[in-house]
Amino acid sequence: MYLTEVLAEHIATIAGRKPPPEVRDVVMRCILDLIGAALAGHRSNGPAAARQAAPKIFGSGRAPIWLAGQTSTSAGAIFCNAAAACALDIDDGHRAARGHPGSGVVTTALTLGAASGSGADDVIAAIVAGYDVGVRVAAAQNPSGIPTRQSGRWISMATAATAAALFKLEPPAVAEALSIAGVLAPNQQANGSSGYSTLTGNDVKEGIAWSSAAGVMAIELARYGHTGPLDLLDHSGFYDPHRILAGLGQRWEISETYFKPYACCRYIHPALDRLLELVERHHVKPGHIVSIDIQTFGWALRLGNRLEPENLVEVQYSLPYCVAIAIVDGADALLPITTACLRRPDLIDLAAKVRLSVHGDADHLFPSETLARVVIETRKTTLVSDLGGALGDPRMPLLWHGLEAKFRRLTRTTMTVSDQQAWLDAILTLAAGDEKPLFCELANNRQSIPVVQSSC
Repeated sequence: MYLTEVLAEHIATIAGRKPPPEVRDVVMRCILDLIGAALAGHRSNGPAAARQAAPKIFGSGRAPIWLAGQTSTSAGAIFCNAAAACALDIDDGHRAARGHPGSGVVTTALTLGAASGSGADDVIAAIVAGYDVGVRVAAAQNPSGIPTRQSGRWISMATAATAAALFKLEPPAVAEALSIAGVLAPNQQANGSSGYSTLTGNDVKEGIAWSSAAGVMAIELARYGHTGPLDLLDHSGFYDPHRILAGLGQRWEISETYFKPYACCRYIHPALDRLLELVERHHVKPGHIVSIDIQTFGWALRLGNRLEPENLVEVQYSLPYCVAIAIVDGADALLPITTACLRRPDLIDLAAKVRLSVHGDADHLFPSETLARVVIETRKTTLVSDLGGALGDPRMPLLWHGLEAKFRRLTRTTMTVSDQQAWLDAILTLAAGDEKPLFCELANNRQSIPVVQSSC
């Protein structure tokens, strides 16, 4: 059998049984985290443009575009919803994949689930399938054959797996869909820290939204007999078959999901955590600082790292500027980042004091771990942190109460407390087996204060 066929059988198995309770718990945390990210990112430039363009690109349909009072085709709604979910770079991620599965997988499961009237258990199983297939494919990429490391390279296969599990498609069609999705995914060659372009401050970013839609398109094509290269994953110069198959059906990739407490690239997070520990412990003030040395893995140095970012996307990929925000405005200013941080002389001056260098141990352990050490030189002393990882990793997890607090912070300026609680209750109701309240919330056009009363 080709690996696409093996994965297709695996998807069918997941769709036919409930996941273990501990896996189900992670799924619910992924849903909570994703919805918070989408609510916070809804008004950003990229999602707003996607919603305006969707009718012309995708046409009409009955799949809900969240918070917009609009519907579109399944691909169109997923494109818009995924764009909102990943806009602020606050969505979940996975170290093995070196990318963000949730903004594609959870978005696809909830969007298609609402449009098709799927039950809660089917939605949850589909999310497990999407993470498991997507992360395995991503982790198996051979960098000599696939040099770019952007999520868009593999999210299409993750969302195809999600849709296939949700609709309980027969494995032969699923194998074709995975093959089609893998070919049609955006190549991402130009964009991001692993591409050749240095202009990272744009809305394409990792191509997650388009790749998510492409996966659903692949499912529809395969349903009608379209075919792809079934041997897509069977070439070691491009994919490691052992990584794809390791622990298949016994180890669930979603269990290693990380969650982000700051709305910026994950490569920045370990440095922020080490920095904030020093600032809090030693009561460091911005005026005390002579220099800040960030010692981390090499890929963090390949970010845009603009000292004077011109837009919020450039802020998300600037380690020095995020460090400056954390020191001057505090950690809450990074959840989410707003335009209030742009063009500020105090932040620009402090960002210019940040030096970036590669730490040998951190570089060696990447990507299985993302580590950093921070050295702050003040007028009176030198402060040195430990070499450590980031909050939200499986070793230092954000559990339900932490993610609930994150959700409330992300939406605090756009929702009343009662509406925040309505969302949280709806998610918990899904966990109990009733999907209707959450689907209703997602279809409603209510986010801003004052809030239009729901008709559901």
